[in-house]
Amino acid sequence: MQAVPTTTISVLRGTAVTEFGDQVASLMPYLTGIPASLIERTRTGIDQTDQSFRVYRYLVCRVPYGTDVRDTDQIKDESTGSVYSVASVSVNANPVVQQDLRLDLQRTN
Repeated sequence: MQAVPTTTISVLRGTAVTEFGDQVASLMPYLTGIPASLIERTRTGIDQTDQSFRVYRYLVCRVPYGTDVRDTDQIKDESTGSVYSVASVSVNANPVVQQDLRLDLQRTN
């Protein structure tokens, strides 16, 4: 892993069926103890509807290359207990070294 880990995470995956037959996320741990760099970032912009100044917060997580994470999973920060939804999974191209996976996250709780 190239990024400096700031925490460990669990990957939550799976579904369950309710008594009414609906599928819901079961949040069962699929992988645990994964070292990760979890950083909150901000971006500023102007809202086009009312021309007001806005600060947008988002989270970026980096995990070791080859970690089985999908954009349908959820991530749990093991140190804080916060749960995040994975919005996208990407990796930067590098012909020499395998790069860490980048996960764009959204807070769920």
